Amino acid sequence: MATECLATYKVLVLGDSNVGKTCIVHRYCDETYYDTYISTIGIDFKQKIITLDGTPIKMQIWDTAGQERFRTLTTAYYRGAMGILLMYDVSSLESFNNLSYWLKNIQENASPDVVKVLAGNKCDAIPQRAVDKEMGQRIAENYDMPFYEVSCKQNINIEEVFVTLARLIREQRINQPTHYDSGQNGSVNLELKSRLFDQSIKEQWKCAC
Repeated sequence: MATECLATYKVLVLGDSNVGKTCIVHRYCDETYYDTYISTIGIDFKQKIITLDGTPIKMQIWDTAGQERFRTLTTAYYRGAMGILLMYDVSSLESFNNLSYWLKNIQENASPDVVKVLAGNKCDAIPQRAVDKEMGQRIAENYDMPFYEVSCKQNINIEEVFVTLARLIREQRINQPTHYDSGQNGSVNLELKSRLFDQSIKEQWKCAC
């Protein structure tokens, strides 16, 4: 099947700077891990074609900058997002406390139907742990999100996080197909518009740099 014919699931990765957003995207899409990363400037994205219960799907994963100066740009990318991976660092209490900011941002900018998964990264950093697993579980339960502790370094639960997102997005599309797909009455194809919008903004950002 040609790539352009595949269903495209747009996923945003959100959270504070240095929680491992770029790392998890590279680990999942490229199956690589690097000890150091340059902080994301604005927005970047990668794509990966997966097979979900026998059906090929294109995951379009947007890696967003966590720095405050880029957050206004980041909000533009909520348009058309079907899923959100919200991350914090288990060794950083500040990144956990700032989940309230990101959840409010999601509520204000994302579709009310967007699906969310919460991930606590760096679960392998046991001596540095500052956030208990139970704290993440409580937040996830309060906001009706699946929750995983992950490790990009040790490749723990990386695949599970994105497969869970894909399944939730598929369920949402089945339950409310008109939200993403055009119908006979001229409904807007948000998925197509999202891809065009993403391309336009990314080109503008490159020019600005």
